[in-house]
Amino acid sequence: MSQQQLVVAYVVFASVAAFTPGPNNTMLLASGLNFGFRRTIPHVLGVGFGIGIVVLVAGFGLGAIFHTYPLLYAVLKYLGAAYLLYLAYLIATSGAVSAGGERRGKPLSFFGAALFQWVNVKGLVAAISSVAIYSAIAPYPYNMIMLGTIFSIVGFLSAATWAMFGVGLSRVLSTPRAVRIFNVTMALLLVASLYPVLFEGG
Repeated sequence: MSQQQLVVAYVVFASVAAFTPGPNNTMLLASGLNFGFRRTIPHVLGVGFGIGIVVLVAGFGLGAIFHTYPLLYAVLKYLGAAYLLYLAYLIATSGAVSAGGERRGKPLSFFGAALFQWVNVKGLVAAISSVAIYSAIAPYPYNMIMLGTIFSIVGFLSAATWAMFGVGLSRVLSTPRAVRIFNVTMALLLVASLYPVLFEGG
């Protein structure tokens, strides 16, 4: 397979990994609905930046570290699960209209979204898979820079798209009750996304 074909194949892989439903996209959808696109921009940028850095670090040995120290992977997995439950709670309780007419809660920050990529098991698996399958995309270490940059761009586009979906839904779900039902549903989906992570191989 030529280098150009590898690039195309990797863009397709990154797009499937980034655009398919998962913890990031569930939170972005909810944030777009509850806070609008402008206030969700730091979250969008944090996802794109964070996943690119995770892929880059994976290329420089993260996968090998997890293989050598499986306990570290397990610790990250359960820390991520705990943080996901906390985020699910924030989503479920956000969006309620206060007495002053404003919605409670606040969107995830740039650094919060970027750091979340380190406990997002879906993202970690995608990052390690990127390095394992597509490292021939260019000579080392430029291949790792390419992989991280491409995934970062695709991650940003995916994050922006899901946030815009949320903005579009806000025009349909205009009542406090509809927003509350949506938020609780998104929170439950976020919790449900933990099942394959916590019970993988079991």
